[in-house]
Amino acid sequence: MRATRNWTVSLPEKLARAAERAARRDRLTKSALVREALQLYLSERRWRALQRATSVRAQALGIRTEDDVDRLVHELRR
Repeated sequence: MRATRNWTVSLPEKLARAAERAARRDRLTKSALVREALQLYLSERRWRALQRATSVRAQALGIRTEDDVDRLVHELRR
């Protein structure tokens, strides 16, 4: 089984030129630039999902401010 897969991606001309400049500037191949960009995008999405989930849980526990967090930490340490 191959370790990589090829994709064909269409970009608007302006974005393609900017990506090519960024790849040259950072001494990356276009593939490496796209891999890095996609990894950052997916990481950011996971982070936002985690923030949403913890926010919902915090609200259910009555945590609304950092002071609430500090108070709960001190209570649990007793």
